[in-house]
Amino acid sequence: MCSDDSLLFADGFDDCIVGVTGGLTTCVVYDKKKMIEELQSQGMEEIDAIEYLEFNTWGAYVGENTPIYIDFI
Repeated sequence: MCSDDSLLFADGFDDCIVGVTGGLTTCVVYDKKKMIEELQSQGMEEIDAIEYLEFNTWGAYVGENTPIYIDFI
């Protein structure tokens, strides 16, 4: 999809990728609902999955290519 070696990925959530941004920086875009569902499929309760993702993934900044996590409305 993209040959940019600077792309950063959230481990274990490849099925939750919905796209890649363009412009000055290129970032992978994830569907937050799908990420929650992925953790639930591994036996985690919804509230625990949300808490885990908020603390460990969605709130992490790892540089200008940090993935983007979105909610569809």
